[in-house]
Amino acid sequence: MGTITLSGMEFFAHHGYYEDEITRGNKFVVDLNIEVDTSRAAETDDLEEALNYETVYELVKAEMADRSNLLEHASKRMIDKIKQEFPEIESLELTLAKFNPPLKGLVQKVSVTIKE
Repeated sequence: MGTITLSGMEFFAHHGYYEDEITRGNKFVVDLNIEVDTSRAAETDDLEEALNYETVYELVKAEMADRSNLLEHASKRMIDKIKQEFPEIESLELTLAKFNPPLKGLVQKVSVTIKE
């Protein structure tokens, strides 16, 4: 078993509940930890035996382009798409962060982490 980590995937998107967030857009960052059997890829040095993280990135990118009101909803959609494409995944942890959330105070970012 091994962990594949994609850290700091940055996107500009229009997720949010308030009209200003939807219209203006914002910076989002996705971090992803995937538990999967890496032994075949380690032995063979063959991409066909590995979890292709380029494909994982493209799945995340596509879901980030599809607007959601809530971080929880966008996160769950990403997880579902990744697990659908790669049923061999044992578990997955995804953190989605929104920078400069519309709060009445200085907050650098807010994030949601979902583990499945």
